[in-house]
Amino acid sequence: MSITTYPLNVAYEKAGLPGKDLNPTLTAVTLDFTEEIGIKKRTALIICPGGGYDYCSAREAEPVAMRFAGYSVQSFVLRYSCVKKPFPTAMLELAAAVAFVRENAEKFDINPDRILIAGFSAGGHLAASLGVFWNSDIIRAVYPDTAVCRPNGMILSYPVIKSGAFSHEGSIANLIGDTPSQEKMDLVSLEKQVSADTPPTFLWHCADDGCVPVQNALVMMEALSAHQVSYEAHIFPFGGHGLSFADETTAMGPWNINADAAGWFAMAIRWIERLFPKAE
Repeated sequence: MSITTYPLNVAYEKAGLPGKDLNPTLTAVTLDFTEEIGIKKRTALIICPGGGYDYCSAREAEPVAMRFAGYSVQSFVLRYSCVKKPFPTAMLELAAAVAFVRENAEKFDINPDRILIAGFSAGGHLAASLGVFWNSDIIRAVYPDTAVCRPNGMILSYPVIKSGAFSHEGSIANLIGDTPSQEKMDLVSLEKQVSADTPPTFLWHCADDGCVPVQNALVMMEALSAHQVSYEAHIFPFGGHGLSFADETTAMGPWNINADAAGWFAMAIRWIERLFPKAE
């Protein structure tokens, strides 16, 4: 296994963003080619840690990537720009990450048509943003051929989705300011942006989440269903917020351990196997 960090080049100016002093990185946690194993053309997963768009949580970064890598998924951790960086700054960084992985598919032993994105909490909002906007004019301003940054699926863990009622106010304020227009509020309320082009989605949340209310997951499920987008969703009755793996691997304390919610990972692996059924 190799762990290597790459700087990301993002053409912020094409989207009318300053981009000054921004240094997003992508850390690859990947299985090396060996003659014994051979070429696999594996699935890739780009992970967006949570942190309210204030920071990137370490508990939702390399530990997650390492476990997915153990299941033959070439994994990458995006450390994106946080704290009052206006939308779509971080989304353009994720688009650049997807493009980088796709353009380097041979190097990383990846099938370029099997690139997933994943996010936790605010990172879930970031992943879902690219999921709904990948073929929009926002992305097209930077990538005229938007297919280069198209995700083939997404995994959303207790994601921020909504603005307004039931939102995580800190995440939304970091994206669009403390007194945004209704137009901006609607723009980043992602259930309003779902279309038939949104990729297949795996989604999980806890019903007692007191930080990012479960309504965020519910409205996303409703929107996916309305547009006939394939999805799998799991709502666990207890667990609260910020569980990551919900076991000793990433727990800050006993409140982060929940045997039921910990099942999300095995469910996600099975979802990936169903999404990409043909081994190469």
